[in-house]
Amino acid sequence: MRISKKAQAGTMQSSDLIVQVEPAEELLVEIESTVQQQFGHLIEARVRQVLKRLGVAQGRISLSDRGALDYAIDARVEAALRRAAQESAR
Repeated sequence: MRISKKAQAGTMQSSDLIVQVEPAEELLVEIESTVQQQFGHLIEARVRQVLKRLGVAQGRISLSDRGALDYAIDARVEAALRRAAQESAR
């Protein structure tokens, strides 16, 4: 999957996150989280799993997390990526 434009998904409510994606020459993952100290490495691993599953090799992925659970991270990252690639979810 190729990121062709800027897109985002999510909200800033408690237990949710906003994911913003945009084209870039390399793959960058930036995370800002209220639980960064405890779970930052797990959040990044989860994001990278979604990127790998969807075949994303380039782009800037920024997350602002407010304590989202794994399924929310998966859904928000995938939704933002599909919007940026102009693909619909299957």
